[in-house]
Amino acid sequence: MARLPLHPLHPLHPRQSPQSRQSRQSRIPRLAAAAAAGTALTVLAAGPAAAGDPTVTNPHIVAHFDFAAGQNAENIALEPDGSADITFAFAHQVARVGQDGGTEILATLPEVPGAVTLVGGAIATGIARAHDGTLYVNYVTGKRETGIWRLSPDGDLRQIGFFPANAVPNGLALDEECGTLYTADSALGTVWSLPVTGGEPTAWATGDALEPTAELPFGANGLKVHDGAVWVSNSARGTLLRIPIGPGPDHAAGPVETRATGLTAIDDFAFTGHGDTVLAALIQANKLELVRPDGTHKTVLTDKDGLDNPTSVAVHAKKVYVNSAAYFNTLDPDPNLLLARISKNKL
Repeated sequence: MARLPLHPLHPLHPRQSPQSRQSRQSRIPRLAAAAAAGTALTVLAAGPAAAGDPTVTNPHIVAHFDFAAGQNAENIALEPDGSADITFAFAHQVARVGQDGGTEILATLPEVPGAVTLVGGAIATGIARAHDGTLYVNYVTGKRETGIWRLSPDGDLRQIGFFPANAVPNGLALDEECGTLYTADSALGTVWSLPVTGGEPTAWATGDALEPTAELPFGANGLKVHDGAVWVSNSARGTLLRIPIGPGPDHAAGPVETRATGLTAIDDFAFTGHGDTVLAALIQANKLELVRPDGTHKTVLTDKDGLDNPTSVAVHAKKVYVNSAAYFNTLDPDPNLLLARISKNKL
C-alpha cells in the first residue's frame, strides 16, 4: 500500500509554516503506521447470514463535528436518556450529544506542554460511565498526566489513575460490581486494572495476543466487560479476544481466548445484546462489522452510510451509535456521530 498523503494539519505538510507546525499538535491517526508500512492484515471471509443475526437499518448522521478544532470523535458512553458522551481526541474534550444532534462540551482536559505520544500530541481516548453519572476518561500525554481522569456530575475533573508515561491507555470499561476500571494499553500490550478509588494501575493481563506488531504499533485497543470477562480488540492483529475474570477477591485474569480473526484494523466494538454477538468498528476499512459468536462476520455499514474512519460503537435500546473520527480523510474529513436502528438477536 502506498504511503498516505500528509494530512493538511500534519506539521510536515507543505502548507504549514514553521510557526504553525510548532503550534499545532500532529493529528496523525493512530493507525497511520499501518498505511505507511503497507501492512496487509488477513480478512476472514464473511459467513452467510444466520437466523439469529440482528439487522442494522436506517443509518443517518445526527451530528457533524469540527475537524479543524480537533473534534475527532474517539470513544463513546451512553446516558440513560440515549444521549452520547463522546471524547474529542485532539481537542481533549468530553462532549454530550443528544439524539437531535445538539452538542454540549462538558469538560476540557488540561493542556500538557511538550506532550509527545505515538500519535504526535496529547489525545483523549476511552470513556466509561458509572450509574451515578460519573464519567471516567483516558488521557494520553507521554507525561505524568497520562492515565484515567474522573469527571463528576458536578463538573469536578481530576486525575485518579497514574500510568507510566509511555503507556497508551485506550479502550476503557467500568465493572461497577467490583469497583474496578479496566483499560487496554495499545503501546504496552497490557490490560490494566485500577480501583475506582484511584492510584497506580495493576497489569491485569499481558501476553503476545495483546501486543502490537513491528508493522503496527497499536495492539490492544477497544475494551468491554461482558458476561464475566474482559473483551479486547487488537488492531495490529485484527483480532477480538476474551479474557475471563477469575473468582475470588483478586479477580485474576484467565487465559486469553481468540474469538474472531480477520477484523482488519479493528478499533472499538459493542455487544448487541445479552449474547456474544458484536458490532465492531474497522477504522481503516470504513466498515461496521457484525461478528457472530462463532467468529464469522459480515459488513453491515460502510462509508456509503456516512462512516468516516469509525472508531467506536455503542448500543442502547433499539439504536446503534457509531463515532467517526475522520483521521485518514485528507480530502473532506467529516467526524460525526451516526445513529441506526438495530433489531437485536436472541443469542
